Amino acid sequence: MKLLEQKILREGNVLSETVIKVDSFLNHQIDPVLMREIGAEFTDRFAGRGITKILTLESSGIAPATMTGLAMGVPVIFARKRKSLTLHDNLYTAEVHSFTKKETNEISVSKDYLSNEDTILIMDDFLANGQAVSGLMDIADQAGAKLGGVGIVIEKGFQDGGKLLRKQGIQVESLATIASLSDKQITFHKERALT
Repeated sequence: MKLLEQKILREGNVLSETVIKVDSFLNHQIDPVLMREIGAEFTDRFAGRGITKILTLESSGIAPATMTGLAMGVPVIFARKRKSLTLHDNLYTAEVHSFTKKETNEISVSKDYLSNEDTILIMDDFLANGQAVSGLMDIADQAGAKLGGVGIVIEKGFQDGGKLLRKQGIQVESLATIASLSDKQITFHKERALT
């Protein structure tokens, strides 16, 4: 998605060969115009898949998932990372290790919102090693829901998550795939080296 790649080039901050900071538009401050375009793009890419609900992880996946849900006309569910006074039993749970934060969280979704009648689109802001997506897939599986696909805003193509999911025959759609962050240079998957 050219608009997203341009935004990454203008505002992305390469912190290391494996970490890029995009909090000015994606996962701290939100660019709603860009999110609307992201929602429309995912809606096009997953047309005909019979998606009934979108499942994401708090908090960075919520904005793109919500805009996609709006465009598709389906509800969005986000898995919580922390226990809540109002959400403490009747839950689907899974463990997820965060590559960026280097911590493991138990995520949970109320059984009231997922069932074996649902076809789920899993969404997240980043795909690196695939831990978050795997945890969300585990929750969907516990509910007996069908996986309709995985939508990722930014994929780190130099890490294994995307490859592992695609080997399982899962439709993974990433709007921007970074091939490398070496030497503080952002190189997208399509061999475009950009500074």
